[in-house]
Amino acid sequence: MEPTNKNRVQPITDCARLSAGLFNMPAEAIADSLASKEISPNGPSSGLRLLTFYINYAGKRLSASRRRNLEKAKKLLEERVTRDLIERERNQQKKVA
Repeated sequence: MEPTNKNRVQPITDCARLSAGLFNMPAEAIADSLASKEISPNGPSSGLRLLTFYINYAGKRLSASRRRNLEKAKKLLEERVTRDLIERERNQQKKVA
């Protein structure tokens, strides 16, 4: 018996679409790429989780400059997530009113 699609877990991000060297790019490019619908179909918070995982996984192997760049990208993504949440709440309030 073959499993049905409803038993499958939807991936948080589409890691197959990550470009090689993504985490070596400038912070703005990393944030834009991870926030895109192609990589994070569930929104920029998925990309933020992926970036946090990468930073934690790389750990002490990251140079100070590279860690600063990744932390800057993380901050940019956090700001985008916050903006999206505020916008979503505004839209919810408009629907209620």
